Amino acid sequence: MECEFPTVNSNKEEMKAIFDSVKTIAILGLSPDESKASNRVAKYLKNAGYTIVPVYPKHEEILGEKVYRSLAEIPFAVDMVDIFRKPKAFDAIADACIARGDIKVFWGQLGLVNNAAAQKAQEAGMKVVQNYCTKLEHQALCE
Repeated sequence: MECEFPTVNSNKEEMKAIFDSVKTIAILGLSPDESKASNRVAKYLKNAGYTIVPVYPKHEEILGEKVYRSLAEIPFAVDMVDIFRKPKAFDAIADACIARGDIKVFWGQLGLVNNAAAQKAQEAGMKVVQNYCTKLEHQALCE
């Protein structure tokens, strides 16, 4: 597991532009457990006006939204993926984002870095953010 600062990453100005431009965010690894960070972040983003799309292997509904098992199952456009999965899963996630063709932002949550996957996403035209929390950054940049 990589623990250094990411070599592929965004900056505060790009993050602000990301929040201003995206509307639909797929939350990969969104737990139904309200005590989990993924649930708290998704709830915050939903309350901030974003359309959230839970991607989780179980459950039919989380935070009042239909749950999908994978990115490929989502039948409408998605602007961004907000990833709450282990860094080793990022490679397959980057491939799934590239296969969809509509993902503009590849965001790995706080503490999560996979530079190889991030570079692959970036080379495919996506903005990349790693090791930052969408909730904390949105609060700091947009409120």
